[in-house]
Amino acid sequence: MFDVAIIGGGAAGFYAAVHAAEADPKLKIVIFEKGKDVLSKVKVSGGGRCNVTHAEFDPHELVKNYPRGEKELLGPFHSHFSGDTVAFFEEKGIPLKIEEDGRMFPVSNSSQTIIDFFLNEADRLGIKVMRHSAVTNMESICSENGGKTWRITSIKSTYRAKKVLIATGSSPKIWGLLKKMGHTIVSPVPSLFTFNIDDERINGIPGISTNAKIDILANPRNNTKVTVKLKSKIAPEKTILTSEGPLLITHWGMSGPAVLKLSAWGANILNECNYRFYIKVNWLPDYHEDGVFNLLAEIKEIERKKTILRTKAVDLPRRLWTNLVRASGIPPDMKWADVSNEKLLQLADQLTACRFKVDGKSTFKEEFVTAGGVDLKEINFKTYESKILPGLYFAGEVINVDAITGGFNFQNAWTGGYIAAKAMVGKS
Repeated sequence: MFDVAIIGGGAAGFYAAVHAAEADPKLKIVIFEKGKDVLSKVKVSGGGRCNVTHAEFDPHELVKNYPRGEKELLGPFHSHFSGDTVAFFEEKGIPLKIEEDGRMFPVSNSSQTIIDFFLNEADRLGIKVMRHSAVTNMESICSENGGKTWRITSIKSTYRAKKVLIATGSSPKIWGLLKKMGHTIVSPVPSLFTFNIDDERINGIPGISTNAKIDILANPRNNTKVTVKLKSKIAPEKTILTSEGPLLITHWGMSGPAVLKLSAWGANILNECNYRFYIKVNWLPDYHEDGVFNLLAEIKEIERKKTILRTKAVDLPRRLWTNLVRASGIPPDMKWADVSNEKLLQLADQLTACRFKVDGKSTFKEEFVTAGGVDLKEINFKTYESKILPGLYFAGEVINVDAITGGFNFQNAWTGGYIAAKAMVGKS
């Protein structure tokens, strides 16, 4: 018999276990982990450095990074948010540092620092960690004193627990089990993925990064030649989602924060279209198309004797500028003095409204994130307890909460684990 059984040996599970044990050292606590290794997502996060959280210390701003869960997390973040996470780890002797983009990492630059800390704390606090112990069934039963306890069946044996925390992350088997027990499961779809694009304008230049604005289009126009005369007759394109930020050209297409944000906010929409859609990229997000056309016209007057290909008239990586000039139909040896307004308009179009066909997705490194899980309406966010099954709690990605990249998904795990722990030991 355990006082608290935690199913899932990840970030949320260990964080909850440590807080529960510290709140009441007499508790018997167990963590069930299906695999041989615990904290596997912690290990790969941030390229092996562990992106612990994000330096956003206003709960009202913090919640804006969650495509699913924004409304529900506001209350929990007032109880335990990024500032509390930083304080917790620093009190334990693990100082964190802030990088330029707001991501926070251990000063050691190693995820092993976080893993070792949790394993040492589990040992110090007497938390039992059972590896190779996938849970196959759970049921609420009457105890001898008339109360309710949980019977947990793993592939090894059967156990009893007074309270149970589900912290398994994206687990189809656990979701299936919860569904049988009465919970509604929002169908999971991938989030945080990159775009597969085969296009001569970006082929052969992987590694190039630049700030850009990206629109997902509902009604893209054909990527045909645009003339000044026809320009006013083209119907405006409808945008479904927009993102701005660093865009990284890869061997398979596009990645970077701007793309990952779109994949998170558009997780359900992009799944519905089977990850085949069109995007429009403005490589110069501070400019609109007419403004760039006027800029190019001015450069034409100033740099008349120079070739367009070699001038690089705007602040873009040279190889990208070269590809966009070629895509505009401008010959390599054409000088500014000889370029027509039609060609300048086509170049302005490539620079500010560059359309690409996306044909599939790729997982972002090893940091797979899922949108979907336990319906948020069935959870009490003051305690993270199930409204349907008393004594059952949730934390982390098992519920229908996910975030953009940058440490926000871990913060959801820390917050849920903390609040659930306090509720399970009666100190919420």
